[in-house]
Amino acid sequence: MYGGVALQPVYAPEQFVSMVRRVEEVGLADLWLTDSSLHSRYCYSYLTLAATNSQRLRLGTAVTNPVTRHPAMAAVGISTIDEISGGRAVYGIGAGDRPLEALGLKPARLALLEDSITAARRLWTGEHVDMTARGFTLDDAHLRFPARQDIPVYISASGPKTLELAGRVADGVILLAGLHPDGLIYALEHIDRGVDMAGRDSRPKITVFAYGAIDEDEDVALAAGRTIAAWFPMTAPVYCGLAGLSPELVEQVRAQYAGGEFQEAERAAALLPDDFVRRMSLSGNRAAAREHIRTLDKLGIDSMAVFPLGGDADSRLATVTAFAECLRDEGHI
Repeated sequence: MYGGVALQPVYAPEQFVSMVRRVEEVGLADLWLTDSSLHSRYCYSYLTLAATNSQRLRLGTAVTNPVTRHPAMAAVGISTIDEISGGRAVYGIGAGDRPLEALGLKPARLALLEDSITAARRLWTGEHVDMTARGFTLDDAHLRFPARQDIPVYISASGPKTLELAGRVADGVILLAGLHPDGLIYALEHIDRGVDMAGRDSRPKITVFAYGAIDEDEDVALAAGRTIAAWFPMTAPVYCGLAGLSPELVEQVRAQYAGGEFQEAERAAALLPDDFVRRMSLSGNRAAAREHIRTLDKLGIDSMAVFPLGGDADSRLATVTAFAECLRDEGHI
C-alpha cells in the first residue's frame, strides 16, 4: 500500500508550491486536488503549478464532475496536465457534491457520469467522436493534439450504484466510506459486484481518502475530523448504521446540516459522538493512524490518501508529515 495527499486549492500560489514540494519530499506518491466550484481556486491551474514543481508525484482531480465541466473540456484539461507533467495525470471524476448548490445545479446522474468517461476515453484515442450521450452531445469532436490514451480514470464513490459503476468501468476508485472495517468491506463488496457484472479479471485500484488530522492532542485531532464525519449522515447515510450511529441521530444531524462544504457543517457535527468521528475520519494520534493503515492494508486497499483538515497550512503539513512517517513505520515507504 502506498500513500498520497488530497488538498483543496485554498492556499496562495507560493504557499501551495511549498506544500507540493513538501509532499514529494516526505515520500508520498499521489497529490489530489479538489474541484469545488466557488469554494477554492481553479484546480487545473493549481495542478499545473504542481506539475511544474514536482518530479514524480501522480497528479489528479479529486474530483471534477460532468455538470460544471463539459466532458470534452474536462478531457482536454486533464490531458493537458498529463502532457505538462510528463504522463503523471489521473482523471478523478464523480457526480458532484453539495458545492454545486451554489450554482443552482444538482449532482450528475450515473448515466451522465458513465457517458462522460466513455467520451473522454474515445477522445484521448484521437477518434472523431459522434455521440448522443445521456446529457450532452458530441458532433465530430476530436482533439487537435496528441493525448495519452490510457490516462487512468478514477471514480469517486460512496453509494452502492456508483461503487458498482466504478467496478464496471473505472481504472480506480476514490473511496469515501470512512475508515472502519465494516464500511470499507461494504464498499468493496459493491465494487466487486460491478467487477463481476463487467466480467473483469480484477477490481480497480482503490484509494481511500482519510480526512482529518494526526495530533497527539486528541481534542485537536477530533475537532479536525468532526465536520467530515457529519458529511456521512447527509450524503452517505448507509455508513452511519454500519458505524453504530442511530437512525434518530442521523436525522438530527441532517436537520442541522447547512452549507455547501462539509467544513461549514460545524453545528451538525457537534451532535456526533467521538467514537463515530474516530471511525469515519483520521482524528487521533500516530498510533491510531498506524492502526488505520494496518486495517486498510489487511483489506487489500491499494492506497490511503490523507486529506488534512483543521488549523492552518503549517498544521496541515504537520499531519501530512506525520502520515508519511506512519506509513514508513508500517513499511509502506
